[in-house]
Amino acid sequence: MSFRLLPYAPLLALLFWAAVQDVRTRRIRNWLTLSLAVCGLAQSFAPNPTVGPFDSGLGFLTGFALTVPLFAIGALGGGDVKLMAAIGAWLGPWGALEIFLGRAVVGMVIVLVQAGMAGRLRVLLRNTAILAVQLLHLRNLGVRHVEETGRACRSVDKPLPFAVPVLATTLIVLYVSLR
Repeated sequence: MSFRLLPYAPLLALLFWAAVQDVRTRRIRNWLTLSLAVCGLAQSFAPNPTVGPFDSGLGFLTGFALTVPLFAIGALGGGDVKLMAAIGAWLGPWGALEIFLGRAVVGMVIVLVQAGMAGRLRVLLRNTAILAVQLLHLRNLGVRHVEETGRACRSVDKPLPFAVPVLATTLIVLYVSLR
């Protein structure tokens, strides 16, 4: 398995760097996401690529398309969108979708554990229920009201950095797919 993981080494190294940077500064630098995307597209033309050139380009677009709506509503930052697009360039459209969906589950587990350890699990669950009800009635309440409720129902001071569950999910997906 370690030999089959070798083509993914640059992806994992840059993704680890992005996660560390995201934890420290809550930002992912443009040069890092650009490097990750360019390397992902370039490796698709190399011998033994992780995906072919067409899938690399389609993966880039998929990673972008999955996250840009969340950016538009303020749920993700621009670096998060670029990071997912770059991962798509490495893993193709299905890989981007797996990482995007898996990241939500892994992120949820991390947040639940953090809230439990901080004694804020009840507050987190209550606030989540309030927001879920608000979203169900979005048409009647309006977007502005739901946004205000979301800000008022914050359960944590600092949200989970996007790159952390992305890195964890990428490791899981690669482990499962390369076994």
